[in-house]
Amino acid sequence: MQAATGPDEARFLELVLPDQANHYGTLFGGHALGLMGKAAFVAATRRARAPVVMASADKTEFHVPGRVGEIVELSARVVRVGRSSMTVEVEMMAEALVSGARRLAVRGAFEMVAVDGTGRPVAIPCLTTKPQETPT
Repeated sequence: MQAATGPDEARFLELVLPDQANHYGTLFGGHALGLMGKAAFVAATRRARAPVVMASADKTEFHVPGRVGEIVELSARVVRVGRSSMTVEVEMMAEALVSGARRLAVRGAFEMVAVDGTGRPVAIPCLTTKPQETPT
């Protein structure tokens, strides 16, 4: 599920299920990184309006685990735009559904690169105005 965001952001909610967790009942670190990479991909693609690939994942900090039955909310935001690359910061919050208690679970930065059909870097256009909304 994705919430409405700006042209350089993405938000997702995911329910932590048993098949995504280890024998302690906590979200696998690799699955958390996969969700974060997905959020970074969507935010970068929305900003570049071009295909993007991940070049690196930096400074990923695991603070607390997400537990089976909780939801995790991923918030991704483009914080730097270069000629063809972008830095996307992603935070994952864990939330207990019944109590509503929230805590920062994971934070990381991803370097994403806009590419053409052959995988070569391409320039990211400057944002001058908001994208046009299509009437419903």
